[in-house]
Amino acid sequence: MTEHNDIIRVLLVDDHRIILDGLLGLLGPGSGVECVGTASNGEEALEMVGHLAVDVVLMDLDMPVMDGLEATGRIKAQASGVKVIILTMHDEPAMVQRVMDLGADGYLVKNCGRDELLLAIRDVHLGRRHFGSALLEGLLEHRKEAASERGALKDLSEREQEVLAALAEGLTNKEIGERLFISPRTVDTHRTNLMKKLDVHNVAGLVRLAIKAGLVK
Repeated sequence: MTEHNDIIRVLLVDDHRIILDGLLGLLGPGSGVECVGTASNGEEALEMVGHLAVDVVLMDLDMPVMDGLEATGRIKAQASGVKVIILTMHDEPAMVQRVMDLGADGYLVKNCGRDELLLAIRDVHLGRRHFGSALLEGLLEHRKEAASERGALKDLSEREQEVLAALAEGLTNKEIGERLFISPRTVDTHRTNLMKKLDVHNVAGLVRLAIKAGLVK
């Protein structure tokens, strides 16, 4: 429970001053929310969470020094009672999934309105998670596609899956060979076999399939 008549204490984290100023305007008198501080990167946010009474952190993802992903993971590990809402321009299902895996309590895209922003803050403060319906629909579709692609990989050997994952990381035949203790020529053979088995005609296609299947993040 918060003090001060249940005013929700929020820390704003974004490296753009104009965004912070805009959020401060939205969270003004009558909102039931009090901004207790602002930070321009994840490192500052971590320090402030350690020294301020914070209920909810409103966190951008793309920031210098320490990005929102790393900061979210650290805050949830060090101050589990503090809720974290991601506020970003990114709406890709894979990013939403990563944020959920880190334990974030909410996810908003920066084109959301004041009402949704305040609703998300209140929801997470009450212990509920808040992810927009469009984001969740995209995430469910992404999971279906990943399951389908994983099905396509079921006939691959363990070695072929290792080579596929390494290709998706952008490693060369020589680098893959060094990692897996096989020759570059053997890597090339595996790559050719992968293309035949998966009916893919170039490395870019293999990379896309590996990412969809969740072999790499």
